[in-house]
Amino acid sequence: MTDNQDLLGQALTVANSAVNWLSGLLWDSVLIYLLIGAGLYFTVRLKFIQLRHFGHMFTILRHSRHADKAGVSSFQALCTSLAARVGTGNLAGVALALSAGGPGAIFWMWLIAFIGMSTSFVESTLAQLFKVKDNHGNFRGGPAYYMERGLGARWMGILFALFLILAFGLVFCAVQSNSISEAMNTAFGLPRWLVGVVVVALTGLVIFGGLRSIAGVAEVVVPFMAAGYLGVAIVVVLMNASELPAVFSLIIKSAFGLQEAAAGTAGYAVSKALMEGMKRGLFSNEAGMGSAPNAAATATPTPPHPASQGYVQMLGVFMDTLVICTATASIILLSGVDLSGNAEGVSLTQSALSSQVGGWGNGFVAVALFFFAFTSIMANYYYAEINVSFLRPGSDNAIRIYRVMALGMVMFGAVAKLQIVWDLANLAMALMAIVNLVAILLLSNIAFKLARDYNCQRAAGKTPFFDVRKFPELKSRLAPGVWEQDKS
Repeated sequence: MTDNQDLLGQALTVANSAVNWLSGLLWDSVLIYLLIGAGLYFTVRLKFIQLRHFGHMFTILRHSRHADKAGVSSFQALCTSLAARVGTGNLAGVALALSAGGPGAIFWMWLIAFIGMSTSFVESTLAQLFKVKDNHGNFRGGPAYYMERGLGARWMGILFALFLILAFGLVFCAVQSNSISEAMNTAFGLPRWLVGVVVVALTGLVIFGGLRSIAGVAEVVVPFMAAGYLGVAIVVVLMNASELPAVFSLIIKSAFGLQEAAAGTAGYAVSKALMEGMKRGLFSNEAGMGSAPNAAATATPTPPHPASQGYVQMLGVFMDTLVICTATASIILLSGVDLSGNAEGVSLTQSALSSQVGGWGNGFVAVALFFFAFTSIMANYYYAEINVSFLRPGSDNAIRIYRVMALGMVMFGAVAKLQIVWDLANLAMALMAIVNLVAILLLSNIAFKLARDYNCQRAAGKTPFFDVRKFPELKSRLAPGVWEQDKS
């Protein structure tokens, strides 16, 4: 028995090393450059749409509450994608970036979010265009669907769906649950198993109501949790308003190694800041990963044009990184805590906030993390259910089986941690992102045409409307009954 256990342990060690090596290769040598390169290409081809049409994102948001029997509202789709984007990375990930890369990492996080906004526009516009109706008459779509319908490559969609279900639908649900149980155990002494049971019960109540139930909960909870967290961050900023210029100066100087130039370590400091900021930014805002388009596709867009969802999801990237991640960075940097000390991750954020507002800061961060992580579990499930439906169209039994598996992973994550499972999720996410980026690069000319059509109508003083007759080359690739409506 002991020999078998030793062999199993050795096999797990070898497997873990192999997974880590491949994951590191993809993230450090392939994916980060592919994401940045694609983002820059989209930014140039769309003529810096994230700057030129920045205000239009908010204009669409003001009219985004319309839904119908086939789709959720644009606002619900935005809140669902934010539920996934705004997770533990906004609290722990920013702190880790600061610890490993210094204050300069925040500048590169901002830059990657700016570039990623155009990528998000492209993938979400394509998701809207190639969406379908399921057997209940509800919109579903995302990268797997635009790979099948746009590229005629169902095999590619199957690969993407499998990678997403493994990473987002199973393992990341466990990761978020693990963060919740750890934070609640540390802050309030609650047993991990009890936290797990509560999270499973709450998750079950939401997901068994279907995608509309998840979107409805996200519509209420996400604005509430974001406003509460930002409110506390604003209080900290106001308490230290005189220090704000110095903090921004520190971020810029550290990003370009000006702080370290005198010590002769500028090159290394810039490299660390750049890599940490970009990695954490990409992981947090998810632009190009292929996750948010699954939510974008389920919306009934207002205005009724695929490009309008591109603008809505651009706003999601902006809110996640340039607003909420910046709030966390502000709390930490204004507090003056030692970034090279023992505290890291969530504990660094807790220490920073407590030093500003008192002991209740620990509990507040734990409660904020609960909401951030719980809504991420809901949204991750949302994405995965759409891809289960892609693999098994019309099968309610497949969805029921997946729901049980997802709840099992939530409980597992609360009480246990098997490192190879976490590492496999990072590998699966890298693979799904690569598949998605290849697809949207191949389909990008369609997104560019849709953007031009949308903005030509705006320039003419019209409310943009997607008329499929203007795109005869697309008609055979679009799902029946989705875009055939008359303008009247």
